[in-house]
Amino acid sequence: MIGLFLVTHTTYGESLIQCACHVLNQRPPQIAQLGIAMQDDPLDILPLARQLLGIVDNGKGVLVMTDVYGATPSNIAMKLLEPGRIEGVAGVNLPMLLRALTYRDKGMETLLIRARDGGRDGIFNMLDH
Repeated sequence: MIGLFLVTHTTYGESLIQCACHVLNQRPPQIAQLGIAMQDDPLDILPLARQLLGIVDNGKGVLVMTDVYGATPSNIAMKLLEPGRIEGVAGVNLPMLLRALTYRDKGMETLLIRARDGGRDGIFNMLDH
């Protein structure tokens, strides 16, 4: 199973995980989060990020999800990526996380596509449906 690691602003990642726990009625295995506060120095946080990444990696890889591309959490996440093994997507939302949890047994390529599409497809004008 591919591990999931959320690197986000403050408590956003943990909040998403708690929402997923509510939907699934259990805490999924191999998932971790790192919340970055305004006062955190990215260079000081990087060793902790690597440690948490290692906790969720059982050898099948990790999908790192971050909230806003180009912000500090995504910049930290970028330093963790290893193409094919440690991949990353930005713009994490609850539909993306739920899709990632559903497809992480299907291989990294499928997981990347399904997570990205789940995040995008979870956004729509409710009056149009």
